[in-house]
Amino acid sequence: MMTNSMTEKSLPAKRPLADWLRWNVAKLVVAPTFALIIFFVYGFIAWTGYVSFTKSKMLPTYSFDGIYQYVRLWKMSTWHVAMENLLVFGGLFILIAIVLGCLLAVALDQRVRAEGLLRTVYLYPMAISFIITGTAWKWILNPGLGLEKMFHSWGWESFSFDWLINSDMAIYTLVIAAVWQSSGFVMALFLAALRGVDSEIIKAAYLDGASLSRIYLVIILPTLRPVFLSSFFILAHMAVKSFDLVVALTGGGPGNSSIMPANFMYEMTFRRNQIGLGAASAMMMLATVMAIVIPYLYSELRERKHG
Repeated sequence: MMTNSMTEKSLPAKRPLADWLRWNVAKLVVAPTFALIIFFVYGFIAWTGYVSFTKSKMLPTYSFDGIYQYVRLWKMSTWHVAMENLLVFGGLFILIAIVLGCLLAVALDQRVRAEGLLRTVYLYPMAISFIITGTAWKWILNPGLGLEKMFHSWGWESFSFDWLINSDMAIYTLVIAAVWQSSGFVMALFLAALRGVDSEIIKAAYLDGASLSRIYLVIILPTLRPVFLSSFFILAHMAVKSFDLVVALTGGGPGNSSIMPANFMYEMTFRRNQIGLGAASAMMMLATVMAIVIPYLYSELRERKHG
């Protein structure tokens, strides 16, 4: 009996708290960050959504007033212009950036000389902010400072490029600047995917007599569907939240001809003291992003489930 009691005393005592900490220390480390994200991101999204259903002006009020702000929003011609500009800008920006980025990736995939230098040159614009991009292109496209003046000084007096001050063409200057900044990033995505393609497939296609263009169009590019989708959703997200590029390049003008939803929201909220209306426009921007993201997530989950 004495031996058994001595053996029990010599066994280490159970430490449930220490064991629990050992298994949950990672969760404890991540928990504060997770809580802050929930509060400052999703909490303020919910707050903005509620404010959009009130008649808040300079200061928020919390008396529910239905869809008054949304009805008011869609009756404003400036908002319609902003949404039309988003469709034009987003469509052209996404299409041109993907096509140009893909072509650059295919060109670099031919193992050209100074490939590393060219990759850096094409990708570098993505490292700078849209404010700098907008300012630089504002100088380049300014009729009195940039391209037009340069060609005039070279003797081409009839040359005219006044898109920056033309209300019908100002939106396209945003497309030019955005494509210049983002096409290198798309190129990097495609180039990484192309370098992962099995070289034996290309060799077999060459032996069958396929041309280089046909190999890429028929064999390689169709396998890059995930890259096309990823590029589309990244660029679409950038297009919807475009604000600083517009401020730096066109300021939303001439007039309101190049205003975007993000600039409209800022104008209503911080300059005209219409918090409820600004919140409604912000929720419409969120709905636009969700309309793009949700179908993509659904298709991805469905493919994984059935794949």
